[in-house]
Amino acid sequence: MHTRFTSREVVALTGITLRQLQWWDERRIVVPAREGHRRLYSTEDLAEVAVICELRRRGFSLQRVRKVIRFLQREFSKRLAETVSGSSDYHLLTDGHTLYLETSARQIVDILKNSRQPMLTICLSDTVRQVRAVVRNAEKKATASEPAASRLTRRRKAS
Repeated sequence: MHTRFTSREVVALTGITLRQLQWWDERRIVVPAREGHRRLYSTEDLAEVAVICELRRRGFSLQRVRKVIRFLQREFSKRLAETVSGSSDYHLLTDGHTLYLETSARQIVDILKNSRQPMLTICLSDTVRQVRAVVRNAEKKATASEPAASRLTRRRKAS
């Protein structure tokens, strides 16, 4: 699987602007690896950018988004993409003021029953799966457009 993405690739995959991505790096929200002046994003970084973009589209301030990402990292002691790998679904729920993390559909129903305000849910698992699918599709397209001699050389090197 494609493991490193340039800033321009992240922009193309998520719809974020280059300036936003740079600013998030400067504020240490998503910190990519570096090769000289180039920022290189891992699949985990890309998943976090996608979740942050989704939260921002839903009206969350960047300060609150940062708290969510930090909480998830502290709670699970893993990166977001590592946390939600597997078949279970994780959801962020909010009543507009408080955010909750739910790992069971049954618990989500119980929360909604007891809530007087509508809840917004964001499925973290779906966002990470979508990022992985986009990456796989991009890799397939790149491999398909690659000349046969290059593919053969790459296969020999892998062996």
